[in-house]
Amino acid sequence: MRVLSSVLRLATLTVAIGCANSALASEESQLVDAINAYRSQIQRCADQASGELPPLAADPRLVLAPDRNVGDLQQAMAQAKYPMVNVQAITLKGPLNAQAAMKAVQESFCHVVLDPQFIDIGVSHAGPAWRIVLARPLLTGGLGDWQTEGQKLLELINGARSQARQCGTQAFTATNPLTWNATLASAAEAHTRSMANNNFFDHKDRDGRTPGDRAELAGYSGQGVGENIAAGQDTPRKVLDGWLASPGHCANLMNPSFSELGSAYATDPKSDAGIYWTAMFGTP
Repeated sequence: MRVLSSVLRLATLTVAIGCANSALASEESQLVDAINAYRSQIQRCADQASGELPPLAADPRLVLAPDRNVGDLQQAMAQAKYPMVNVQAITLKGPLNAQAAMKAVQESFCHVVLDPQFIDIGVSHAGPAWRIVLARPLLTGGLGDWQTEGQKLLELINGARSQARQCGTQAFTATNPLTWNATLASAAEAHTRSMANNNFFDHKDRDGRTPGDRAELAGYSGQGVGENIAAGQDTPRKVLDGWLASPGHCANLMNPSFSELGSAYATDPKSDAGIYWTAMFGTP
């Protein structure tokens, strides 16, 4: 809501910031959590509104010492055996704790941490020096057609709905499974293909249509619809895990008013994220 090119984009971003806060334990984990909380809500960045994004997964292969020469970034990824398509490193100089580092990230690098193509993150720091590495991995391959993978995602979502869970501050009891709806699946596939081919990530399509508009145009006559989208994850399990870790996405898939679902993925090697997913939920 990637057969991928082998082109590698490298970018290193540096900022110097003065702070006077005392050090705290597990600062790296706190900064990862803060970045993911920031991504989980709609944000304004460079006069544009971001979508609600799934969390980044902490990957130890992306943890690089902040004093390491950034020119070694490509070599470091190869040595760590991280098969990447794109990577960006943010270097901060000055913040003494995760809170100050997060403030610097929001002020200077919101466009990086809100980029939906990134899937994994690694954070390290030594005193006032920080290194944040965000990366998009190569696809592992082996996906079936969009209907097959869409129905695998449905099975995983139903497994999640069968258990009570907490989505952010909202508690949900176990609820009934969803059934496959071909009309919603067709609408999901069309939107996913549009995102992949036109290189965007949004619930609104290029013509300004909302999920409800698209469902209606596809012929769905239900009382209500919801939509989750994802980008970059190359298996249904990774998509589900990302949604469950995001309060808004989690609440959508646990919503007991929904009883139908159609979902799909699409790839385009020329797009930033490479692979995109859409799940459309419906109430008949």
